[in-house]
Amino acid sequence: MSRIGKKAIAVPESVTVTVSGSEVAVKGPKGELTWGVPAGISVNVQEDGRSVSVDRNTDTRQARAYHGLTRALINNMVTGVVTPFEKRLEIQGVGYQATLNGNKLSLNVGFSHSVDLEVPSDVTCTLQSATLVVVQSCDRHAVGQFAANIRAVRPPEPYKGKGIRYFGEHVRRKAGKAFGSK
Repeated sequence: MSRIGKKAIAVPESVTVTVSGSEVAVKGPKGELTWGVPAGISVNVQEDGRSVSVDRNTDTRQARAYHGLTRALINNMVTGVVTPFEKRLEIQGVGYQATLNGNKLSLNVGFSHSVDLEVPSDVTCTLQSATLVVVQSCDRHAVGQFAANIRAVRPPEPYKGKGIRYFGEHVRRKAGKAFGSK
């Protein structure tokens, strides 16, 4: 039995969870999320609506794998509609900066042109400064994917440390070329 899968999910007062067929919908003060439950997994909402349990119908390898995954994803949905998930990215390098125009994030990170990224509709992107980008959403996957797309434009390089990195990320530095004399 999955240790994660058999734990019940506590639902706060301000959140409603509904199951219709193979679709789970979670609605809260910060947003609304839906997710399709894989075959072989059943999701049960208690009568009072304050607890959700996940069970598997069969004991196949795939059903065992989906058991804990389904519980974790529904728990992330319940958490996200109460307090949105957030990723912070910092831009390091001389002249490197970001600007936000409507739903377009423009990154000037050492290329001959600026790189424009379209901000997804379910994600909120803000700039605390020209070098600090904050990505927020109630969908944990959307936050992580958009933050990864931003970082992929110019990942931090190991020699000077320039590039886009997650806030607090440590980049291992390498020694450059050493001049040797005979």
